Amino acid sequence: MNPRRLSLLAIIPFAVSIAALAHPGGGGGDARPELATNAGALRRWQAMRFGMFIHWGPVTLRGTEIGWSRGTQVPIEEYDNLYREFNPVLFSARNWVGTAKAAGMKYLVIVTKHHDGFCLWDSKYTPYNITRSPFGRDVVKELSAECRGQGIMFCTYYSILDWHHPDYTTRYGGDPRPVEPSGMERYTLYLRNQITELVRNYRTNLLWFDGQWEKSWTHRDGMELYAFARHLNDSLLINNRVDKGRGISWWRNDTAEFAGDFGTPEQQVGEFDNAHPWESCMTICTQWAWKPNDTLKTLKACISLLARTAGGGGNLLLNVSPMPDGRLEQRQIDRLREIGLWLAKYGESIYGTRGGPWKPGVSVASTCRGEEAFVHMLEPQGRELRLPAIPGRTVASARLLGGGPIATRVEGGRLVIPLPENLPDTNDAVVALRLDGPAEVVAPIEIPPGGGF
Repeated sequence: MNPRRLSLLAIIPFAVSIAALAHPGGGGGDARPELATNAGALRRWQAMRFGMFIHWGPVTLRGTEIGWSRGTQVPIEEYDNLYREFNPVLFSARNWVGTAKAAGMKYLVIVTKHHDGFCLWDSKYTPYNITRSPFGRDVVKELSAECRGQGIMFCTYYSILDWHHPDYTTRYGGDPRPVEPSGMERYTLYLRNQITELVRNYRTNLLWFDGQWEKSWTHRDGMELYAFARHLNDSLLINNRVDKGRGISWWRNDTAEFAGDFGTPEQQVGEFDNAHPWESCMTICTQWAWKPNDTLKTLKACISLLARTAGGGGNLLLNVSPMPDGRLEQRQIDRLREIGLWLAKYGESIYGTRGGPWKPGVSVASTCRGEEAFVHMLEPQGRELRLPAIPGRTVASARLLGGGPIATRVEGGRLVIPLPENLPDTNDAVVALRLDGPAEVVAPIEIPPGGGF
């Protein structure tokens, strides 16, 4: 990161309208226009809406950012040898995956190799991996098995760039090694061999690439890697950072020129887009990797991120950062469990939905599925919710999730929803509207500035 084959019924506890989710708009890029995104895999993933990201490795011994602190905050020789003292004896794949499940997360993405080149699995192509540390265990193997056992979709992050590998042709952080003996042809073979390991030996369902921005990687490289990975497993999903088009429209996947199946806005909620799949990756604290006393997001902030992301048509990938001993911080576990408790009550408004019919506003976000629209009241003010009326649709009934039936009326082109004095939830109370027709086909409605309350 820059500081900057589960069935649907197995992960969604109710019926969803699969056709309502975004159609695949990506694939193999302009060199392989026939290689379209696997539509079924994409829609199953979109229905999940919420996943766990994990950044972790020997760098936690210093509490600095993974990858980026090599040669800047931590001398290169010191950074590259941290694995020799890395012994996270309290690591438990069961606990990590169980925490994700308790949070209501449906998939998990583990950083298998960041920009520093260190591998969390027993790769036969490099000794620079977790099994050569005092810990000696294959973290990725244990997580993959535990995800299958607990019904969580297993996914892997892999950095295309590698500042540790001698054949990668870009240096960073004052690395004094000469570039001349390096060669991207040899490095690309190394990369493909490792991707083959992750797909075939570790059964990853999604490849989350990063690090493609350096000049060592080309547009053609990206398209070829996408095609190579899809050849290994056609149902794989691959993010748009496999290719060079990341800078277009803030990492959205809205052009057929570049390879990739979904866009990847980082540390912000993506723009409203039901047509092109996307996923916002955000940290639960501020740093991707663990650091002592990092600022933890409030429960309200986390739920708001989830509601606004789903309300914009995207998935949320929320990052946690385990400690040097292998445990997740208890405060992070507690926060995730709180999110899970909220989802146990209001998950029907998140899972299997699409964004709209209203675009997210300052105080309101909305999701929909079939003939239902869910209004998330993120910053309620006063005793009435006022929204632009839905063109061509009538509200047949309304209810507060966790509450009871409520009345609605249309007044001056506005849908008015009177609210009780005490809402069921102070973080995000949800109104469910039953319409007289599908909500999913309604053109997105803008909420005027200051609108909602």
